[in-house]
Amino acid sequence: MGRRDDLIATYADDLRNKCGMEPDMALLEKVTIGCGPAIYDNDGSTVAATQQSEIDTVKNNFLIKKLALDDGAHLDDAIAHVLDTYGRSERNKYRAVVYYMLVKQFGKEAQYG
Repeated sequence: MGRRDDLIATYADDLRNKCGMEPDMALLEKVTIGCGPAIYDNDGSTVAATQQSEIDTVKNNFLIKKLALDDGAHLDDAIAHVLDTYGRSERNKYRAVVYYMLVKQFGKEAQYG
């Protein structure tokens, strides 16, 4: 197994153990690949949930640009819901896991087809 496969396994464990969901492994792999080299960077691989600039990045660069969703309060609500599900006290909220949950929440799996 390569480094990416190890990370995907870690993300799957987080989804199961911290988020209470059984991951679609094919989708999780595609979302992880979509994150690009950020998954290998300690800072870029996680979402700093307490920084508004980081929340804005998730909203603008992922939800609006990647998933082609219209801007609005519903996006902020969705991000908040995902972060609550992951656990606000969880220090390492992996970007790929957050993005995966947002894809599932908005039913945008076809974006990764």
